[in-house]
Order: sequence, then structure tokens, then C-alpha cells
Amino acid sequence: MIIGFLGPAGTFTEEAATKISEDLRSFDSIVEVLEAVKVRDVDAGVVPIENSVEGSVGVTLDILAQEDCLKIIKEIILPIRQHLLVNPGAKLEDVKEVYSHSQALAQCRVYLEKLGIPTRAMLSTTAAAKAIKGKPERGAIGTSRAAEIYGLVIADYDVQDYPNNTTRFLCIGVNDHAYTGKDKTSIVFSLPDDHPGGLYELLGDFANFKVNLTKIESRPSKEGLGSYIFFLDFEGHREEETIRNVLNSIKSKVGYVKILGSYPREGDD
Repeated sequence: MIIGFLGPAGTFTEEAATKISEDLRSFDSIVEVLEAVKVRDVDAGVVPIENSVEGSVGVTLDILAQEDCLKIIKEIILPIRQHLLVNPGAKLEDVKEVYSHSQALAQCRVYLEKLGIPTRAMLSTTAAAKAIKGKPERGAIGTSRAAEIYGLVIADYDVQDYPNNTTRFLCIGVNDHAYTGKDKTSIVFSLPDDHPGGLYELLGDFANFKVNLTKIESRPSKEGLGSYIFFLDFEGHREEETIRNVLNSIKSKVGYVKILGSYPREGDD
């Protein structure tokens, strides 16, 4: 499989993608990765969906909700270790500005505030590593692989604010995964109107069918203030009778519902 990923080489997304295939193609943004999947330039794409510290990646959720042809094939969960990278010979006190992806900067917020150094957001952690090369007054938050690729050194290890920092990535294609018996399904839906108990009634169907919910999140629908869509993850595969029954049951309670995919649960291989 040819896998697109949020690059360039040296990002955590590349590390996640290597767990699926060695034939990788780098893209500069999540939008570009998923567009390449949509037009069949790649077989699938790997993008971040949520971080245990900073929460969900909005652009990934929004595109999944909008594009009917995109389906979740697999999830990959990685522990995240962020390091402060500098040029060889540079010292920590030489650094006057720190570059990185906005998510990485947010995951190291307390550390960076203690340093008192201004930050600049980049498209990726690897783009940040490239941007500081040859400039001793600049540092970057990034991976040990990025340091190796771009000839940098690690001035400070494990600078993330929380030791159990993890990111969940999704492998996106045009067809989801076959039933394995240890699956998860993701859907997005809207409510037809705003009335007391609307969401409670819908979620009650999952309890009645004894389907375990693993995540629920709301996002603006882009149609006006107070208008939301909801993302729901739950155990089970869309081809199972229980899951078909609960999905049929909620159809009368939603404005629309889209199955984002059924796929193996991470860690249950």
C-alpha cells in the first residue's frame, strides 16, 4: 500500500504510518493527505485525530464529516516524546525562539513558559527542524528522528508537560475494515432540532442495546452559533446485528447520520 502522511519525514505521523507500510508519501498538510486519498493518488492516508493532552484535531474531524468517500481503516496510538532540538555547538541559553507545530507547542506549554522563550508555529515538527538548521539562535520541539535527519542535537529530552502524552492517528481510505471480532465503529450525526433530552434519548439507545461508548464529542456544524454535529465512537462493527439494530434505532432521532468506518481496536490484535 502507498500511504500518504503528514510530513515531511521525521514527524510522529510518519512513525505511525510506518506501522502500516514502508511505501510512504509525504504531504504538507492534513487537507493534502486526505485529498490524495480522495482522488486515489495514494491507497490510504495517516493523520492525527486526537491527543491525550490537547484533545481532538479539528481539521481531521471536519473533513471526515464532509467527505462521504473517506472511511476509517485503522487506528494507531503512539506515546509522544517531545525534545528540544538545537544546532550542534549551540547551548540552551543561545536559543531565542522555539519553532514547532502548534500541537507540539501546546503539549510543551509549561516547559516553554518556564524558559520564557517566544514560539513560532509551523506546519509540522519536522518543518520546524528544517527551519532552525544553521541558526543557533533557534530551537525546535520535535522528534529524535528529526534531529537525526537534519543534523541537529537534543538539548533537552522529554519536554512534554505530561509523561503519559499519547496521540491517536487514523488510517483513512475509501473502504473501511472487514469484521474482526474486536472492532470499533465511528459515526457523525446531527439532531433534527433543539429540544430537552434529544441527545439523552439517542444515547439511551446505545445503553438499551448494551453497546459500549468509547468517545463522544461535539463540533460546530458551520451553519451558525449553537448548531453542532456529534462524533461518537463505540465498540462493535457495523456488520454485527447488535450494531445494525442500534444504528437503525437512532435513525428516527437524528437529522442525519454517517458511518465514518468500522475498524480493529488498537491493542486488540
